Amino acid sequence: MSAEVESEIAASEEGAAAFQRVLLKLSGEALLASQEYVIDLARVEAIAREIQGVHALDVETAIVLGAGNIYRGMEVAAEGMDRATADYAGMLATLLNCLAVQDALEQLGVHTRVLSAITASQVAEPYLRRRAIRHLEKGRVVIFAGGTGNPFFTTDTAAALRALEIGAEAILMGKNGVDGVYSADPKLDPKAQRYERVRFDEALAKNLRVMDQTALALCRENKTPIIVFDISQPGNLRRVAAGEEVGTRVEE
Repeated sequence: MSAEVESEIAASEEGAAAFQRVLLKLSGEALLASQEYVIDLARVEAIAREIQGVHALDVETAIVLGAGNIYRGMEVAAEGMDRATADYAGMLATLLNCLAVQDALEQLGVHTRVLSAITASQVAEPYLRRRAIRHLEKGRVVIFAGGTGNPFFTTDTAAALRALEIGAEAILMGKNGVDGVYSADPKLDPKAQRYERVRFDEALAKNLRVMDQTALALCRENKTPIIVFDISQPGNLRRVAAGEEVGTRVEE
């Protein structure tokens, strides 16, 4: 373990958490580095260490992972598929990512459970709300696989739904190389401005792409704040969990 990582974990252990329970939403692209459409094990380990730092703060942590790193490599093949069939393929792809993150966390000594909305009994427990909450209360990191278990819904919607079901105090949206919510795509518009705070109504009206519209509406209706930050920057996840002003906060 590098001195930098050790210092981050030590800082996490010494700090105070701003939340008791959170849900971390990561895109599949967060598991990529220089390669395309694969799981980069070095990147997975780095993210696992970030999660370990939050776990050291005694924050009950649940995770929802996307599958863009795998599924976007299947897009050409999926073009001819029935939409529901393609969505089920995407749900299976999330399970691959969840197992990779689980393994990395377990190797760091963090007890982890994968709960799947689709049946995969050899590698994951079936999703049950009470079981998920019990695992969190016992100090285990819970990873939700399989999206909502239904086609036509994104993993953003799954993240919002699971956050509400488990009573998470906030959804932490870990973006890959994007440090918050912008008025426009900063890669295309150099004049795009980053928000420090934005209201749900404004995000929906301006289509700011915090999450998909269904997920954002769920969070607005239930007053669940969303914090959008750059997960690729070491220590950012711990700083968000500790209540530091990192990224953009979307709230009522």
